[in-house]
Amino acid sequence: MDIRKVIIILAHSFVGWALCGATMGIGMATTSIENALVIHAIGGPVFFGFISLVYFRKFNYTTPLQTAMIFVVFVIVVDFLLVALLINRSLEMFTSLLGTWIPFALIFAATYLTGWITAKRSKVSAVTG
Repeated sequence: MDIRKVIIILAHSFVGWALCGATMGIGMATTSIENALVIHAIGGPVFFGFISLVYFRKFNYTTPLQTAMIFVVFVIVVDFLLVALLINRSLEMFTSLLGTWIPFALIFAATYLTGWITAKRSKVSAVTG
C-alpha cells in the first residue's frame, strides 16, 4: 500500500475520531457525563458507519476486517496518547465499559458490517449489471 492510500484511510479514521471527540466535548458541556457517554456510544458507530460507507464506495483499499481494525486501533491509540495521557493525565477512561470499550466494539462492528454489506452489493451489481 502506498503512502497516499495510508493517508486516505488514516484521514477517514481521524474524521471519525474527531466527531466522537466533538460529541463527548459538547455532551459534557451540555448534559451529564452519563448522558454524554450514552450519546457517544450511539454516535460513534453511526459516525464510523457513514465514514466507512464513503471510504468503501470511493476508495476501498482494504478489506472490511482490515478497515475495522485500522479505524479502531487509530481511535484507541489517539485516545490513549492524546486524551488519556496529555489531556486527562490519567488512564481512568479505559476503566469505563461505556466510555471506551463498548464504543470501540461498536465502531469495529459498524465499520466491518458496512464494508461487508458494501462488498456484497458490489458483487451483486457486478453480476446483474
